[in-house]
Amino acid sequence: MLKMKELQPINQHVLLELTEDSAEQRTASGIIIPESAKEKQEVAKVVALSNMENAEIAPGDQVLYKRFSGTEIDFDGKKYLLVPYADILSKVVETETI
Repeated sequence: MLKMKELQPINQHVLLELTEDSAEQRTASGIIIPESAKEKQEVAKVVALSNMENAEIAPGDQVLYKRFSGTEIDFDGKKYLLVPYADILSKVVETETI
């Protein structure tokens, strides 16, 4: 029997999947921006959250979170961010154009 491991947040935390922008970024004048100087993304996909009553988000939702929040984790070859539920600022929703 093959056993799998997964991350299950506790203590009112949310696990977010980070996607890396692997494209080389340059300034308007052509200077390459190093990884250490790139701005951290602030939108990510919810993978899991701790057991909470009346949570306003669910796995699969896209959310906006506080810029310098959370702990980055490498797990099974993927990058994740574990943030407190209170640091989730907004859910990203699609709306119809008028």
